[in-house]
Amino acid sequence: MNLLILNGPNLNLLGKREPSIYGGASYVDICAELVSYGAKHGAAVVCAQYNSEGDIIDALHNADGAFDGIVMNPAAYTHYSIAILDAIRAIATPVVEVHLSNIHAREEFRHKSVTAAACVGQICGLGVEGYKAAIRYFLER
Repeated sequence: MNLLILNGPNLNLLGKREPSIYGGASYVDICAELVSYGAKHGAAVVCAQYNSEGDIIDALHNADGAFDGIVMNPAAYTHYSIAILDAIRAIATPVVEVHLSNIHAREEFRHKSVTAAACVGQICGLGVEGYKAAIRYFLER
């Protein structure tokens, strides 16, 4: 099983950016944890992070057929990127949307995810455990 963990803007700043919301672990540490978790459970996990919408769309296009599943945290693009929604709908590879924080307990504008409609599911508020839950989903389906 090959899985892509695709992260959106500003997630490269994890550990520095608002640790009270996102936790103190760095992006590099989280990726290492997810790669290790995947390997322990029989999955090859690749992490990628992009700050620009076009790069995320390209990554989705390129992942189609190359990965068995995509775990994606679109970050701020969650709330307004119709282009990412369309890119998810255009590929056959299933996507689970993940958020470290509970987007429904935050500012009103974060409550709506436009990208979730194209995903097989959404996990939020569980920190790095949400990514692991998405990996388990793909391993068990």
